[in-house]
Amino acid sequence: MFLDGYILGIIGPVTGTMSADLGLSTLWEGMIAAGALIGILVGSPLGGWAGDKFGRKPLFLADMGVFLAASALQFFVDSAWQLFVVRLLMGVAIGVEYSVGWPLLSEFAPARLRGRLMGVTLIAWYVGFMVAFLIGHVLNESTNLSWEVILGTSTLIAGVLFVGRIGLPESPRWLWSQGRKDEALDVAHRYMENVDDMADLEHEDVRKGTFGSLFTQHRRATLFISVFWFCAVTPYFAIATFADSVLDKYGLSGGLTGGVALSGLAVASVVLTVLLIDKVGRRVLTVPPQWLCAGVLAAIGLWVGAPPLIVLVLFLAFSFLSAMCGTLTSIYPSEVFPTEVRGIGTGFAAAVSRIGAALGTFLLPWSMSNLGTTVTLLVAAGIAAVGAAVSQWLAPETRGKSLTETAAEFTH
Repeated sequence: MFLDGYILGIIGPVTGTMSADLGLSTLWEGMIAAGALIGILVGSPLGGWAGDKFGRKPLFLADMGVFLAASALQFFVDSAWQLFVVRLLMGVAIGVEYSVGWPLLSEFAPARLRGRLMGVTLIAWYVGFMVAFLIGHVLNESTNLSWEVILGTSTLIAGVLFVGRIGLPESPRWLWSQGRKDEALDVAHRYMENVDDMADLEHEDVRKGTFGSLFTQHRRATLFISVFWFCAVTPYFAIATFADSVLDKYGLSGGLTGGVALSGLAVASVVLTVLLIDKVGRRVLTVPPQWLCAGVLAAIGLWVGAPPLIVLVLFLAFSFLSAMCGTLTSIYPSEVFPTEVRGIGTGFAAAVSRIGAALGTFLLPWSMSNLGTTVTLLVAAGIAAVGAAVSQWLAPETRGKSLTETAAEFTH
């Protein structure tokens, strides 16, 4: 997750020199910036399918190997299409990570700590993005390093991670689901600390998962996670990406300050959610914040002529609440899908969420210009309300439950 944030954050500070050097058009600038997101869209379902079929362990090492190789190629690119392809491959590797890394973490995590361990990965994403932006800015302004070298700094991090993953064990739950029970018990006894978690392993079914089963016996889990994730990220990506221009529509001259405040509050919200998740439960941090997000966006859209300070406060409130329920997008997928489809289910929902992120990012400027601020924000409020309604209906309370128990609620 740190690397995911890093590769998205590092490109901003070097865009100017990169564009001038390569003679990039606006279209190519957008394509290169979006390359990693497009790769995630492809890699998430592909990695989920492969992780469920061949195991978490080989994919967890292979995806970092692909990322390492693609990242190193950034040192040698000399055209727009080469850079786009390289960034696309990096995104594919990150997409595989989404659908393999989270399931693998959940399958080792003790039930009492699972929410915190899963949620903290989002903190790593924000930290990776901010660290990359800082490093990119310092290197670009204070050294003579080329933009290729600055982009390629992700290679060092990837190399350390690749070496660190050599020798990691296979998921005991995946082994058990494949009928390899002796191997599963051996891994569990060596790496799982809680007796109850080890005992729960034996409740796993020996069953082969299929993509089609996401829309049959696992359709409720697929519906919940896909809609919840889509509706959580679509308004946030749009408004966070264009914070300056959105706030400027309300006459806020400190748009940059407001944008920085949006990001800072999002980080604070994720940290608070991680601290509370295994104490107060999932639903209270999912459903009410989504309804409040919808209400806040609707209020901004309908309150024509609202004082700028009030608008800023409402946007900050949206950022805080959106990040809170957004943290659950890293937790719920691995809990509601059973082991045999945990990878492909997470990967499919991640792909749906990236469609939402792309739509929000690319359509917001058009909507602001052609439909107006009020309509744009009411549409965003409507998307948030749909997510809230689906979560009100389907979001389970999984605090302290084993993965067998959490998945059983959604399996028919």
